[in-house]
Amino acid sequence: MALQLAARGHEAWSAELQAGAAGARRQSAADRSLALRLNSNENPLGPSPAARAAIEQAFAHAGRYPMNAAPSADDFRALVAREHRIDVSAIALGAGSGEILESAVLAFTSPARALVSALPTFEAPARTAKQRGVPVRDVLVDAAGKLDLDGMVAAAAGAGLVFICNPNNPTATVHSAGAISDAVARIRRASPDTVILIDEAYHDYVIDSSYASAIPLVRGNANVLVSRTLSKLHGMAGLRLGYVIGQPDTVGRLAAWTMPFNGNVLALAAACASLKDAQQIVRERRRNIEALKFATDLFRGMGFATTESQANFMWVDLQRSAKDFRDACEQQGVLVGRLFAPFDKTHCRISIGTIDEMRRAAGVFRSVLGGIRDPGPGIRN
Repeated sequence: MALQLAARGHEAWSAELQAGAAGARRQSAADRSLALRLNSNENPLGPSPAARAAIEQAFAHAGRYPMNAAPSADDFRALVAREHRIDVSAIALGAGSGEILESAVLAFTSPARALVSALPTFEAPARTAKQRGVPVRDVLVDAAGKLDLDGMVAAAAGAGLVFICNPNNPTATVHSAGAISDAVARIRRASPDTVILIDEAYHDYVIDSSYASAIPLVRGNANVLVSRTLSKLHGMAGLRLGYVIGQPDTVGRLAAWTMPFNGNVLALAAACASLKDAQQIVRERRRNIEALKFATDLFRGMGFATTESQANFMWVDLQRSAKDFRDACEQQGVLVGRLFAPFDKTHCRISIGTIDEMRRAAGVFRSVLGGIRDPGPGIRN
């Protein structure tokens, strides 16, 4: 329970709670409350000043249900609707995007209607499917760490849900708008009843000019859903707020499985303020770009390949056990990402902190990895 309470978001919960006794045994090696956290893809700065001020003001409404507060859940949905030029009825809320992804599995899959998912990718949908006895059709990422869209299209026939994480977690890669649109069209032709959920948790960090949000695809495709979260760029992982966009009937089927009042009053106030704060988005993107470049140059300078990250984390080909690397870093007070099969013998995900945090971590990484080496075959830049 202590690990669960200490977790700051769905990523931390899924990693640390499931670590169980093994995680508890490591507590003596490094005080996790003081360790440098580069393991959960969190925004190290948290909510913006405007969002924090909104939270303080929202305490006056904490005794109200979210539909009765100011701003209310409806106010937030209306703001999202204006931003994306869609109807409010096309939006449902979730406690982060985690609840949305899991609810989609509950709504659209069954023991006879499989889930199609990449490997590796964010685990919540596959974990939920396996708990319910739903078959999971895993499609291995390609040699560049990208989703194998052709493979996912081929696996989609008769499936209940295809889960596309773009940018993908943990490989940090992204597909272009054209590639996603083409994959959606092919899945719709091959399996018209299959729902396609495109998760854009890291949308705000993408710098690849070929990328664009899949939200416009919703208008012409009844079975397409797009999920977003305030946990990443907006620094609200601990406040738990996300949303899903789709045609009203499809959104309604998913929302029937979500928890009532899943957007709490403080999160709604912070989200409304943060979405309106254009300069905050620019500042956070700039911060991430600087720190990501520093970390990328560091690992490549030591001879280790990384993918072209389009997120607030990186995927490094260490050509050694990710567990050994993780444990050694923790011994020196730096926490890095959990294990991702089948790449746990070679690759590690490292979240991007502030530039000062990455400079602090650099010494640990150099110490653990022992300097320059040939990374050998594997995913390369």
